[in-house]
Amino acid sequence: MHGLHTADQVRAAEAAMMRTVGDGVLMRRAAAGLAHHVREFLGATYGRRVVLLVGAGDNGGDALWAGAELRRRGAHVTAVLLAPDRAHPAGLAALRAARGRVLALHPPGPAAGALDAARALVAGADVVVDGIVGISGRGALRDPAPELVAAADGAGVPIVACDLPSGVDCDTGATDGPHVRAALTVTFGCRKPVHALAAPLCGPVRLVDFGLGPFLEGIEPHARVLSDGDVGARWPVPGPGDDKYSQGVVGIAAGSATYPGAAVLAAGAAALATSGMVRFAGSAADEVRRHWPEIVATGDITDAGRTQAWAVGPGLGTGGQGRAVLEEALDREVPLCLDADAITLLAQHAHLRMRIHGEPVVLTPHAGEFARIAGEVGPDRIGAARRAATDLGVTVLLKGNATVVAAPDGRVLVDPAADSWAATAGSGDVLTGMIGALLAAGLDPWWAAGCATLVHARAATAAAREHGLPPVPAPASAMQAAIPVALRSVRSAASGH
Repeated sequence: MHGLHTADQVRAAEAAMMRTVGDGVLMRRAAAGLAHHVREFLGATYGRRVVLLVGAGDNGGDALWAGAELRRRGAHVTAVLLAPDRAHPAGLAALRAARGRVLALHPPGPAAGALDAARALVAGADVVVDGIVGISGRGALRDPAPELVAAADGAGVPIVACDLPSGVDCDTGATDGPHVRAALTVTFGCRKPVHALAAPLCGPVRLVDFGLGPFLEGIEPHARVLSDGDVGARWPVPGPGDDKYSQGVVGIAAGSATYPGAAVLAAGAAALATSGMVRFAGSAADEVRRHWPEIVATGDITDAGRTQAWAVGPGLGTGGQGRAVLEEALDREVPLCLDADAITLLAQHAHLRMRIHGEPVVLTPHAGEFARIAGEVGPDRIGAARRAATDLGVTVLLKGNATVVAAPDGRVLVDPAADSWAATAGSGDVLTGMIGALLAAGLDPWWAAGCATLVHARAATAAAREHGLPPVPAPASAMQAAIPVALRSVRSAASGH
């Protein structure tokens, strides 16, 4: 597990570190790491063409110092200064001393021909280093940066971002205009929320450890990211003394005559997630038995036996019958995972929302469902999920390419899915069943939601790659079938094999 620290938290830690080692030392360490990763990205340095897009501030300084190191190793380095009067003076002097070239775009507008020359340099480069703005930057790229970034994109020139892609918000990952899409991001000191919330814009993220860790101690991260090893270590597996009951019995109340597939997907995912026992209750009982003969299925939740948790909602319906099922599940006084129609019922009935407050409950809304029960998500997904978890008094799993899991005590996990293969109909039903199984096995709701989310994403990727590369779209049923593959992967990561 690693933490994600906001821009304010990083600045505070860096200020404390600078009082110990000095500003110049931090920048030189960061720049050395940046140069190393650019060299690694290029594969060779001598004769390669590197263009630095340099804005004001420390990220521009990092790019200039890194450019000086790359020039000394034989690269042709040109710095395009977007704000020449505010370029980092020491970094600029270092680049010039290494005989790097400098092209200044003079305010208020570039000198005649300078912008054309800059576009040509960018389009002809082997790599562009984005040192336009740093973690303090807000809003979209400002002229002339969008034209130069577009020139790189148009020519297929990869961009390596310093700390974060410029034009992408450090704390929220949001964009509201032109921005960089990086092929690689080299970040300094620690990871930031943007690296998880906007992972597709960052590309692979490489961390340069320049000694900031001790100065972050005592600062609670804004959010955390689980590793495969973290999840593999916590995922329940049977011990020598376990039986089907001791491993956790989960109840699934899902599906209807209209949506029998939701029942099959949720119940089957629960069966694959742990090796305990699954009870199903609903009108799709015959369909569930046909697909999963090991599941104990009944037509009505009142006839279901004892369970240690319930997962309720996918395809359930929002009429009187669905409401009765939800109320019966609440009466059982066991941990709950509530999804889809169960969330809509909570939004419609205030007394049901009051019943879940403070209970071991996981809600799993997508953005539309979230809006119904907690207001619009907005650009700050972590803030929205944390607010909803506090107000509702339950764990909230806000679905998306970057899924956010917030507990009512303020803990937040972010799962930055590496791809979008889970964005398919029925995918959420699979996730619901997995969470229900983990709740029945005794995991804390926050951990159950976070662990299931990661394995769910790994299963989606495995399903897409089932027949080799490149990956191809796979339906939710294939994702469900890939759960064991994903579990083997995280278990292997936990054991080091």
